[in-house]
Amino acid sequence: MADKKMKALLQMSAMTSLRGDPQIKEYYNRKNAEGKNPMHVLNKVRCKIIIRVFAVINREIANVDMYKFTS
Repeated sequence: MADKKMKALLQMSAMTSLRGDPQIKEYYNRKNAEGKNPMHVLNKVRCKIIIRVFAVINREIANVDMYKFTS
């Protein structure tokens, strides 16, 4: 039922964002510290990526890095 190629691409993008995106990395580490299953957290990261993609499409502007505005 699931599109295996799409799932593989999302998995690769989630793993890459763990290394390169400070927001995703902080989220992943925080949830792991709370005792969540790493695969469950990775699934949530995939969902966050999908939400970001659709937000960019709907706004028709590039993704704004809000992380640099927080203190």
